[in-house]
Amino acid sequence: MDLEASGEQQAIVEAVRALLARHAGPTRAIDLAAKGAYDSALEAALGAAGFLDVARAEGTGPLEAALVVEEVARAGGTAAVGAAALVGPCALGERALPGPIALASGAAGTPVRFAAHARTLVVDAGEVARVVALAPGEAEVVASSYGYPLGRVPALEGRGESAGAGSGEALRRWWRVALAAELAGTLRAALDVTLAHVKQRRQFGRAIGSFQAVQHRLAECHVLVEGSAWLTREAAWRGADAESAAAAAAFAGAAAARVFTETHQLSGAIGYTREHDLHVFSMRLQALRLELGGVGAHRRALASARWVGGP
Repeated sequence: MDLEASGEQQAIVEAVRALLARHAGPTRAIDLAAKGAYDSALEAALGAAGFLDVARAEGTGPLEAALVVEEVARAGGTAAVGAAALVGPCALGERALPGPIALASGAAGTPVRFAAHARTLVVDAGEVARVVALAPGEAEVVASSYGYPLGRVPALEGRGESAGAGSGEALRRWWRVALAAELAGTLRAALDVTLAHVKQRRQFGRAIGSFQAVQHRLAECHVLVEGSAWLTREAAWRGADAESAAAAAAFAGAAAARVFTETHQLSGAIGYTREHDLHVFSMRLQALRLELGGVGAHRRALASARWVGGP
């Protein structure tokens, strides 16, 4: 894996950032969260610009798709881009899935990100992934404080079609890469917001970011953020093999718990309020780190892939 971004990769990142500057951001995320709404306009803009198709496009692939997912998460986008840009194209092949796409691994009644607005539900059914078409309003809306619109998965017995033999394993591997990419972008945004705060918040006549104890904690967070991003990119570059996908998700999920604590402590009381942008990203970290069984499930998958040879 080349650790230097290619010219095309740099152009993709710059272009998606320019689009997100117009169609995303904390203010927009806060407004959508208050309404429990899904950002269909953002998903449409990303699709029209080709960013949801980079995993399949000539000259690009899963790594570039992961970079797009990471940037959307960093901008606080409220759209199922991980499923649309990475999981669908890479785990389910050429199958065209109407969006929004929600990913589910629990029983009926389980709250799932984006399910209330989804047209397609991709279900982890063990050996296979099942693709279920959802009617508008079929998934019950669930009130959420986690920055994402949630829906309760309806009863699915006998519904949908199998994505083929081995599709369940492929779904889980690519889902872990997409989760890790979302975590990496969200972690970076939480740290960015905190860095801005410690540069302007003053105590004892100086910015609190100038104190060495604060700098040590920020440096540790930076290491966790960079580690999450690079493990995710490696997993995407490797085609989401079982070991690298699980390692990326496990590391990023564990990093989320530490960065959540540190950024809130360093932001002080204001960081716990809705007046401060930190909650846009920190509450999403709480939701992401528990998805698909959470860190424990990712670590078990990692151990199985490394020492047992299973998925």
